[in-house]
Amino acid sequence: MTILTFTLIAVFSLAAVAVKRVPAGQVYSLYRYGKQVRLLQPGTHVVMPLLDRVGHRIDLSGRVLRFDASNAKATPVQGTVYWQVLEPERADAVIEQADQLIRHGVLDALQSESETSQQEQRQVVARLKSSLNQQLRERGVMVTRVELDAAA
Repeated sequence: MTILTFTLIAVFSLAAVAVKRVPAGQVYSLYRYGKQVRLLQPGTHVVMPLLDRVGHRIDLSGRVLRFDASNAKATPVQGTVYWQVLEPERADAVIEQADQLIRHGVLDALQSESETSQQEQRQVVARLKSSLNQQLRERGVMVTRVELDAAA
């Protein structure tokens, strides 16, 4: 292999690494030297090879979190929280801990609840969703729906 061939392969390899394709419904956070430089919106982007790296791939379409907990009466409760990222700039810092933040918020909120009837369960769901959104709003995340199922 000649030096010219090696040089051409290296140039094409660097060019291929410099192109980032972000799929629709996602945002990539770009880091350089450990600090966030910018967010890459859906589309094709040219980045600085060997300096820039993708820190987080943030899905904007929404996520589902299943949980098992117990309420104030120690009744086992299972449920689902549907959430999504609304502001990727804010959510980038906490995206890896988002599931844990939501799960912790659910457990805290359910400790004081003791629902019994169907109507009261709806009120618990509304309070739980409101409580979670108050905690997560400043982090760019929103809970869109909460479902509770009392375990038998």
